[in-house]
Amino acid sequence: MAVLWLLLLVGLPTFLLGLLVWCVVHHFVTAEIPSALKNPVKLRFLHCLVLYLIALGNTLEKLRICSMPKFVRFIHDLMRIRKDPTLVVTNLHFGTIPVRLFQPKAASSNLQRGIIFFHGGAVMWGSLDFCHSLCSCLARETDSVVLSVGYRMLPDYHHPVFLRDCLNASIHFLKDLQTYGVDPSRVVACGESIGGWAVAVVTQALVSIPNLPQIQAQVLICPIVHFINFQLPSYQQKKNIPLLTRDIVLLCMYKYLAIDPSWEDAILKGTCVPPENWTKYRKWLSSDNIPKMFQSQDPQSEFPGPFNEAAYLETNHVWNEEISPLLADDKTIAQLPKAFLVSCEYDVLRDDVLLYKKRLEDQGVPVSWYHVEDGFHGCVMLFGQKLFSFPCSLKAVSAVVSYIKGI
Repeated sequence: MAVLWLLLLVGLPTFLLGLLVWCVVHHFVTAEIPSALKNPVKLRFLHCLVLYLIALGNTLEKLRICSMPKFVRFIHDLMRIRKDPTLVVTNLHFGTIPVRLFQPKAASSNLQRGIIFFHGGAVMWGSLDFCHSLCSCLARETDSVVLSVGYRMLPDYHHPVFLRDCLNASIHFLKDLQTYGVDPSRVVACGESIGGWAVAVVTQALVSIPNLPQIQAQVLICPIVHFINFQLPSYQQKKNIPLLTRDIVLLCMYKYLAIDPSWEDAILKGTCVPPENWTKYRKWLSSDNIPKMFQSQDPQSEFPGPFNEAAYLETNHVWNEEISPLLADDKTIAQLPKAFLVSCEYDVLRDDVLLYKKRLEDQGVPVSWYHVEDGFHGCVMLFGQKLFSFPCSLKAVSAVVSYIKGI
């Protein structure tokens, strides 16, 4: 027994150190840190930390101790939540969905603006605690009631649970706005990353639901709005820039949509896209819709090679409008509320924002757009995280606050 304990005491630190060295080497070999990014050392450190937590989580998962997503969520939720004395924060449940309500403590004689917020994290990470600082800021700076939705995530829940939770929580809130002191004519749906995907899906779904207060504005921060064209310029230019690489986007897609990773080559090359679908939807999905200033100097031809029907049959659910809201019909898009879109230059999802911007504008939806030239994916969720926050985090959040205050 003493020998086993000795081996454990020596072996465990050695393993952890070796894993850390591997993550650091992997970062420097694969990650690209553009020179224009501010605080590059901090971003490198943060990315190495993320890689280390994922690697530890994968190890625990293989040992059948704990799943990787649950481990990472456990670690990031250890960060201390700072209480804001100007807010009343209440944890609630809408059925099985945990939510957190942020209300200004100061009494108001008038009904206040309401914000429904969906956090990011690829349906694997993120939580009510992790986005607490951001939601507190939104409530305090815009004098609004904020509902943060704690939707259910991987590995226990797959499509369509995440989107259903976001829609059901929104409907529950909209039906009972006056209970929370919210003005039915000033409700905003806001989300970051995959939470922005939820905003697009929820606002489109609410169009067809009568007798509910209408969402007055949608705020999409670095959203993903389709899972089809992975040959867009940003997927080529930014695929290795932290914190969201193309590989992580694909990992999220495989896990949440239950797609076998063996089809990756067909997904990346687009050979799983039927020619007739590309003919029909090219006007919305093609990189031709990306402004020239964002185009690659050496653009690749989109969807070359023979059509792979087997790959299509495995992945064809991505053509569903609920999964790729960019493909919603013109009638639905035209009924959507005005939008505020935030994109980051160093973001693999940058072009999703640009495609959705054009899609909305083509149907007459008023769109405001803010582009963070030194921003990277995930910087908004780092807002208020002390040492992990970046100047671009403040820029993006300030732009969102300024827009919402005008609603």
